Amino acid sequence: MKFYYVYIAKCSDNSYYTGMTNSIDRRIFEHNSGKNTDCYTFIRRPVVLVWFESFSDPTQAIMIEKQIKGWSRRKKEALINEDWDKLVEYSKNYTEYGKDGSSTSSD
Repeated sequence: MKFYYVYIAKCSDNSYYTGMTNSIDRRIFEHNSGKNTDCYTFIRRPVVLVWFESFSDPTQAIMIEKQIKGWSRRKKEALINEDWDKLVEYSKNYTEYGKDGSSTSSD
């Protein structure tokens, strides 16, 4: 069975890069070797793998990669740290809860 990996790498500038691959070791090596000068991580090397999940369905892996790419930094950090309470809190609608996660209603 072939596996696909969605991963988050922490860059030297403390930003996060989210990607998908079928070989996580090879992909992290490619990021750090500077193989592609146009890649986001090229000027942010070295990168360190901080989180990954494996999938057998490439369509699902692509969907999860796109979802995580749309997340805030703090939500990605909650995932990396396996802080499920914070992950849920940061998933709440900003309109209802505000950026700090507290309710903005006057009830």
